[in-house]
Formats: sequence, structure tokens, C-alpha cells
Amino acid sequence: MVEFVYRKSTPFRSVFQSHPNFEIFYFHEGKGNYLIGDQIHVLAPGDLLIMHGMTLHCPNAKVDEHFKYVRSLINFEPDYVRKAVQHLFTVNVLEPFEELKNYKINLQGEDRQQFEAALQTMQQFHSRTDEVSMNRFRVAFMDLMFMVFHFFKKPIGHKEELASQKEYHVQELIRFIEEHYAEDLNLEQLEKSMHVNKYYLSRIFREVTGVTIFNYLYQRRINQAKMIFLMEEKRRTVTEIGYELGFKHVTHFSRVFRKYVGDTPEQFRERIKKSISVHSGFESGQ
Repeated sequence: MVEFVYRKSTPFRSVFQSHPNFEIFYFHEGKGNYLIGDQIHVLAPGDLLIMHGMTLHCPNAKVDEHFKYVRSLINFEPDYVRKAVQHLFTVNVLEPFEELKNYKINLQGEDRQQFEAALQTMQQFHSRTDEVSMNRFRVAFMDLMFMVFHFFKKPIGHKEELASQKEYHVQELIRFIEEHYAEDLNLEQLEKSMHVNKYYLSRIFREVTGVTIFNYLYQRRINQAKMIFLMEEKRRTVTEIGYELGFKHVTHFSRVFRKYVGDTPEQFRERIKKSISVHSGFESGQ
């Protein structure tokens, strides 16, 4: 229901992901970027990001002996929070996630101290296994959710600037891919559309995002396939969906899908079907 990681500093692979949960990311110290959809967020200490999990997202740390990459993460099911607050509070603490979808602010001064203290309180109870501590962890989490609601309701009077021309080119390329990801793309076409040398484009894309252009393209297609499997009412074949998303052969689609999801498209679809069936049975039994 609530996954919590406090002040994690270990390196990671730059892997794009999407999921139905909401996410809170807090950056304690270091240097890096965070890619959410077609937006590149240049991270600074005190940055607080909220994320609507279905949007493709991926952090990219700039880790060396001079820069750390220390972050805290909270991943939670929206329904868990919704049920917890609906009978007790008059405020919809999920509103920032539902209205803003994905957004970043930088905390300063008292706000930053207050938020970091709340994370520390969560960690204090998260590391214990007795029933009282587990319940106090849930209370601390809900307190933090109200804090997030308060921070993101404040008017924001400035638009975030990109750090450099390099990030600008990458963001423009991501926007182009977002509009054309189901088409048969190649480097020559991207070079022509972006008016930027294809080798330079490949190099800066990997520097900023941590993955290659075509790794990103495939992950964008697979993310869309997952959304189709989750939401479609009319059942289409795996071949039809793969072709619609730009894969010429169903074997290639299945291989790429399994690489990023861990299941074949058929296995994923069956797992979703069973999950929905179990959930429906639970709801009708209440």
C-alpha cells in the first residue's frame, strides 16, 4: 500500500517505468536530472516532486566523487489514501496529484526543515515491526500527505528554466517522440526533424536521460501497450496492438515487452484480467 525508502544513496540503472500508483520524490543532496513524460527536471537539494505514476518517468544521476545522489521515495496506492481520509477529513489530499499530475517545487527554510523532519519521523517508525509503530507510520505518512497538499496549493510564480541548450534539445526530441512514437523512426529522420546532428543528438540524449534514444522509444511504446491492456474494452489481438504501436513483427513486440515488463504481452494481459477479477470479487463481497 505504501512503499517508503529513506535517504537512499546507492547507484541505480536508468530505467523508465510506469505504474498506477502515485509517487513522491524528495532530493536531499547531489546532482542529477529527472525525466517525467516530456519534461526534464534539473534537480537541486530541496526539490520535491509529485508524480502520477502512469506517466513514463526515470531519474538520471550524475554520480562521481564530487556529487552524491541522496533521495527519499514514497510510492502509494491512491485508493489506500482515498479510503483513509474520506470519513475523517474535508480536504482531498490527492488533489495535487490529480490536478497537477507531475510537478516539482523547491522547498526552502522552514518548509524544508518541516518536510525533512516528517520523513525522519516516517523512517523512525518504518524500521520497527510492532503493531503500534506500524500504525504510527501510517499516521506520519498521512501527516506528510497533508504537508504535500499544503505546499502544492501555494501559488508558484515562476516557470522552471532548463539548465542548458543541451537539455533543451533533448526535451524537444522527447516531445517529437511523444507525437510520433508509433511511426517507423530512425536517426536520419530525427536529425532532419530536429535540425541537429544525429551523432550529437544520440550522445546528449544518453547524457541527460541515462538511456539511448531507441531504448526510450521502445519503453514509450511498451508503456502505451500496458495502458491499452489496462484500459481497453474491446479486446484486440497482441499482433494488432504491436502493429499499432510501430512494431512490424509480433515476435519483436513480445521480446521488447518482456525485456521491460518481465512478462510477455499475453502473460501481462492475463495477470491484469485476474487482478481485476479478484478486485471485483472483493468489492462485491463488502
